Amino acid sequence: MSISEIESKYTSGVYAKRPIAMVRGKGAHLWDEAGKEYIDCVGGQGAANVGHANPVVADAIAEQARTLISLTEIFYNDKRAAMEEKLVAISPNHADRVFLCNSGAEAIEGSLKFARYATGRTGIVAMMRSFHGRTMGALSTTWTAKYREPFLPLIPDVSFIPYDNLDKAREAITDKTAGVIVEVVQGEGGVHPGSREFLLGLQELCRERGAMLIADEVQTGFGRTGKMFASEHYGLEADFVAVAKSIAGGMPMGAILLGNRVKKLEPMIHGSTFGGNPLACAAGIAAIGYIEKENLVARSAELGTYMKGRLERIESPLIREVRGLGLMIGVELKQKVTPYLAALMERGVLALPAGLNVLRLLPPLVIEKSDLDIVADQIEYVLNN
Repeated sequence: MSISEIESKYTSGVYAKRPIAMVRGKGAHLWDEAGKEYIDCVGGQGAANVGHANPVVADAIAEQARTLISLTEIFYNDKRAAMEEKLVAISPNHADRVFLCNSGAEAIEGSLKFARYATGRTGIVAMMRSFHGRTMGALSTTWTAKYREPFLPLIPDVSFIPYDNLDKAREAITDKTAGVIVEVVQGEGGVHPGSREFLLGLQELCRERGAMLIADEVQTGFGRTGKMFASEHYGLEADFVAVAKSIAGGMPMGAILLGNRVKKLEPMIHGSTFGGNPLACAAGIAAIGYIEKENLVARSAELGTYMKGRLERIESPLIREVRGLGLMIGVELKQKVTPYLAALMERGVLALPAGLNVLRLLPPLVIEKSDLDIVADQIEYVLNN
């Protein structure tokens, strides 16, 4: 049997898979089992910022795997200490502590728990069009009905307001609100950057009314938007910043960056067996070091501006708007995006949807400008043929 046949036989069935089997990657390129090469603008859904098979990260993983792979947080560890120190140093919210976990959903779950613990309140205000994850707490703050409805009832006391609507935020945030959770750039919801007025207004309201602000930077972190964190575009200093995806160069890892408004967290109120394991921490140290050494943040800003300009010049009646920050770009179409994703794949370009009608690009930050030119040309071709 082929790879796809074996996987189809044994997989859970919860994933809608594309009809190709990828077996190798390098930089911003992937190869399928037949040897066909693709330019990857899926980018591990934002987890491959430093590129596939990054040699610096691979070497760090190999060395650490021969030293110590797993160690729970009941013991201190050199790699964990170094990773926590690094995250505090680069944090956008002047964090002074870090909780390490294994994924974005876990970072969101922990942030929601800590917001309730820190305030003694239960209410959570989330945004329409939001996506925060599929575990029960994260799902409770995710807007899309198809994700939520099969699992009702979810956690109580969650309300939703329109994104980028400060008047509705003023109405919703009360003395019963534990936390307000917001994506600095909505990803799954269509690649919508928030306005400065809205995001800083949320911060001010939370501080006035004793609520905690949770910034979801799971997809926008580690250089994706042309800053190390998207919060830096606005001077946003959330109480909790949830990060994951590209934190460790593709290894499973997440973290919560805890601001100084968050009270001391007592032992045993939360935990994670694999959180902060030495292997992931070694990968994270290497990945962040690579981002800094190779100036990938500035590269993302430069290439993102270039690519956005290329896409804006495409003449097609199907395009409604091009938007984004850095190398997080959405092309909103006037009809469903799925057929165009399939057509791009046939022509050697991999891209993502964001909702029903937005074509989303999340290429590794190491992508070459010449590859972006090819991607733009292929998008133009499939939209006009």
